[in-house]
Amino acid sequence: MSSEPCGVHSLDHYALYVPSLSDARLFFGGFGLDVIECENGLNIKASDGHVWARILNGNRKSLAHLSFNCFGKDFDALHQQVELVGARFEIVNDSGFWFRDPDNNLVQVKIGEKHMPNAVAETIETTKELRGAVTRDKVVLVKPRRLSHVLLFSPDVQSAVSFYIRALGLKLSDHSQDIIAFIHARHGCDHHLVAFCKSTSKGFHHAAWDVENIDQVGNGAQQMAAAGYQQGWGVGRHCLGSNYFYYVRDPWGSFCEYSAHMDFIDAGVDWPAGDYPPENSLYLWGPDVPDYFVVNSEES
Repeated sequence: MSSEPCGVHSLDHYALYVPSLSDARLFFGGFGLDVIECENGLNIKASDGHVWARILNGNRKSLAHLSFNCFGKDFDALHQQVELVGARFEIVNDSGFWFRDPDNNLVQVKIGEKHMPNAVAETIETTKELRGAVTRDKVVLVKPRRLSHVLLFSPDVQSAVSFYIRALGLKLSDHSQDIIAFIHARHGCDHHLVAFCKSTSKGFHHAAWDVENIDQVGNGAQQMAAAGYQQGWGVGRHCLGSNYFYYVRDPWGSFCEYSAHMDFIDAGVDWPAGDYPPENSLYLWGPDVPDYFVVNSEES
């Protein structure tokens, strides 16, 4: 194996256990995602048509698994990398291989399509002959284009990041001490594909969904408030990643984020990862952070 690790290129999907599929159907549908009933729960699609999330029935909210895609030429080497870091394998079959990360999260790696874009999406500018904004009666339903990233709680952020770098070839983007860290895929990726935040136990904090611009972030916030989901945080702009955001609190204490204009890291770029003090790691501007935003609802 080469000294330079190979790496996964995309998140294929995340799977979440929740205690109420009917609540999930209302929440994700209101968020602007397509909800399709399946044998074991719900499949969640964005406007690109891909199934980005699978919602499964469980006693309480928790992560069921993360699924990553890789190129066929990297599959065997990735299996070897995961083996060398001492991960516990669950199964190897036609759908790839499954293993446990240091926090006992179930992870899948399989050969599959690259869902991360290869370059920054083009922004369509308003022409000079048109108004810069529509009137409120012309606002259409916000429908996210794709999944951007997930953030997980971990009792040991540094160990979690080290594992995903060594096992799956992800790369550090930025971090703040041992409190929070962001990692990206090496084949062209948003500033972060996965992030970890310190807590006393593991947990699922949020999934971020890409929308076109800050107007869609704001309109998404209004859309969810009108649907009865009043709790959240934003609209604001992050420092690390630079994206505009609004987080909507789901029925189980975690969040879905509308995200626009995140920094993009091209393939082969040596990104200048930094260690930032906590006051410079969360947001550039926006409302005060609500107390419930930093709570791990899965703490035992």
